[in-house]
Amino acid sequence: VQLVESGGGLVQPGGSLRLSCEASGFTFSAYGMDWVRRAPGKGLEWVSGINSRGTSTSYKDSVKGRFTISRDNAKNTLYLDMNSLKPEDTGVYYCSKDPDGVRGQGTQVTVSS
Repeated sequence: VQLVESGGGLVQPGGSLRLSCEASGFTFSAYGMDWVRRAPGKGLEWVSGINSRGTSTSYKDSVKGRFTISRDNAKNTLYLDMNSLKPEDTGVYYCSKDPDGVRGQGTQVTVSS
């Protein structure tokens, strides 16, 4: 299993980013996927999840209406569109494979003016 996240960066409050996660080494279309994050000095927290077919999604309350999770099973890629970013969204974002929780190396998101 290999998961490679990209798309992070430094953005001002109110800005947007699109994170991507390229998957390989397993049948991507057969598994639900999640985005999790680790804020500075804090533990890992779940952000959003999507089922294997992309027909059902769920979100942490604090990101509802701002973040959108999606997937392209033909490209073995998971996405997280993040809008109206806030400083409290700062952290390292990881994609995670269900149910075992295997994660990639993460991509840093910093929201700051």
